[in-house]
Parts: sequence; structure tokens; C-alpha cells
Amino acid sequence: MSTPTQPLGPDGAAPHTADEVRGSSIGELLRQVTADLSTLMRQEVELAKAEIRQEGRKAGKAAGLFGGAGFGGYMVALFLSLALWAGLSNVMDAGWAGLIVAVLWAVIATLLYSMARQHARRVRGLKRTGDSVQRIPDALKPHPEGVTR
Repeated sequence: MSTPTQPLGPDGAAPHTADEVRGSSIGELLRQVTADLSTLMRQEVELAKAEIRQEGRKAGKAAGLFGGAGFGGYMVALFLSLALWAGLSNVMDAGWAGLIVAVLWAVIATLLYSMARQHARRVRGLKRTGDSVQRIPDALKPHPEGVTR
């Protein structure tokens, strides 16, 4: 029967046993804790950077769709509005024809906006970083109600 292997610590070494910890000075223990915290914070920052890049791509796509919808809507609205207004002016007063065209394009703009908003909602925050930070041991989190002086 083989003995189970111990998980490695952040520095790649096996974690210390209770006897090793008891034999260490307070200065050495504090140095190890500081090194572990430093490694943990570096890893969290790297995770946050990776997530920001990933979410930034989604946000960029949504922004591009907003821009494309806006420009396309403008061009279509311009030329079709002129053509429709001119066509309706043959059967009714030009003012009423212009109002009908404006209402039509208000409906189209609303639809384009709603589609762009759906894409923007797909952008999430730093979910994995948030989950990871929540797993930091409770000893590192402030607990003001339990502090005694």
C-alpha cells in the first residue's frame, strides 16, 4: 500500500508539519506567511487581468454592435425617410408624411437599441476572481466584531 502524497504549497514545497512549525522562530513564520500572501495576491491580480481581457472582448463586441446599429440605422433612416416622405407627400400634406416617417423610424431605433442591450447584458463582472477572493482563508478577512483590545 502506498502512502498518500501531500499537496504542495504555493512555493512548490511540501507544507510544513506541526513539529517544523513549533521549531521555527516567529520571524521565520512571519516571513513564510508574508511570502504566501504575496504569492496569493500576485495570483489574484493575474486572474483579474485575464478576466478583464476576456470580459473586455465581450464589451468590445457589444460596443461595435451598438455603433454598427447606430450608423446603419442613420443611413437607412436618412435615405428611406427621404424616399417615403416624398412618396407620401404625393397623397397627403408633407407635414403629416414627415410625422409618419419619424414615428416609423422611432420604432426601428427602439428595436435596434433593445438588441444591443441584450448583447451588453452578456458582459459579466470578474466572476472567477470574485469567487477566488472569497476562498481566501477567514484569517485574512477583517472581523471587527470579534476584535478585543
